[in-house]
Amino acid sequence: MEEYGKRIIPLTRPYFGQEEYQNVEQVLKSGWVAQGLRVAEFEQLIAAHEESSYAIAVSSCTTALHLALLAHGIGPGMDVIAPSFTFVATANAIEYTGATAVLADIRPNTFNIDPDSIRAIIHKCYHWDQKREILVHNETRNQLKALMPVHQFGLCADMPEIMNLAEKYHLAVIEDAACALGARIEGVHQGKFGNIRCVSFHPRKCITTGEGGMLLTDSEEFGKKLKALRSHCATQSEVSRHTKHMGFLMPEYPEVGYNYRMSDIQAAVGCAQAKKLDDILEKRKKAAKNYDELLTGFGWLKIPVVPEGYHHTYQSYVCMMDFSGLSIEKMNEKRNRIMTFLEERGIQTRQGTHAVHMLGYYKGKYGYKDEDLIHSYRADRLSIALPLYADISLEDQKYVVEMLAEGNRKS
Repeated sequence: MEEYGKRIIPLTRPYFGQEEYQNVEQVLKSGWVAQGLRVAEFEQLIAAHEESSYAIAVSSCTTALHLALLAHGIGPGMDVIAPSFTFVATANAIEYTGATAVLADIRPNTFNIDPDSIRAIIHKCYHWDQKREILVHNETRNQLKALMPVHQFGLCADMPEIMNLAEKYHLAVIEDAACALGARIEGVHQGKFGNIRCVSFHPRKCITTGEGGMLLTDSEEFGKKLKALRSHCATQSEVSRHTKHMGFLMPEYPEVGYNYRMSDIQAAVGCAQAKKLDDILEKRKKAAKNYDELLTGFGWLKIPVVPEGYHHTYQSYVCMMDFSGLSIEKMNEKRNRIMTFLEERGIQTRQGTHAVHMLGYYKGKYGYKDEDLIHSYRADRLSIALPLYADISLEDQKYVVEMLAEGNRKS
């Protein structure tokens, strides 16, 4: 890609064709641009792909997480364990409800929440209330209500082990699958472990609607509740109002709900994207394999790990830098110099994501120190996401790797 005579390789780029433009044009001509028939079609396409009984489109993955928590009755006086190494939206959604986000560490090889860290938190901070059969925090007296694993960068967390913990301690599980549409363990789609899971259609994800998210569930009870919550808890949808007699009457609103709807304009893009999802995932997987091969011999750079039986969607291609003999902060300085070197040569990179326990709000409210969650701290300081998207060329990938090697030598 060239821009103003300078080679530019973006971190990511949506994969659009004529179908997206045609779908949007049809919606605009119809005059129905709010949530309607296109949203319903998009929901059906994603539900079928993910083998889910119910799909509920919403305005973002963050709002999806918020509704999933509310559907489980989570609120003040309750705790939810989530990984620290995740986009801040994961923890923020918990805080929206008045519950407390309790942050756990990750496994350094997968970037996903470590079940051993969950166990350590439970054993250190909670006791079992035999009468109520719940975990109670030793100091705050909050009930530990749920676990919120994140399938980071498109790789599923260790769901079998997490589900074992949830069953043992009677905990709900809500899966933050923002990055992981299409991810699987032993052929089983993320979320097919009996939980509500939340996906994102942000432009950095494998398919996009600009902004947008979706909840997936096999529970009829949750499906109905989530559809109501996203639209002010109206007793009937806009589509049903306008396709039945007496649509001029306003519905009843028996509970407080939210305006978390997706528009038909967004869904029109999503419908076209959903139909090419498998092709996009295959292209991203091929590009990731190219990086795997091109980066062979880079002893200071650890490429993504995919455990046996796991299907990685490569929403991002995230590596870890490791320079022996240097402290974490010295390695961080070197990483940043390398990223600056790449930026100056038209190559966009990012740290994988941040460690939430190191962010101002969470550090200030809960008193975390950087080293409290050491693997999350290291990932925050040493991770690097390389450019990856469906139509990235092998030539551009070779250039990225060439500049990466040169940046290391010169930093």
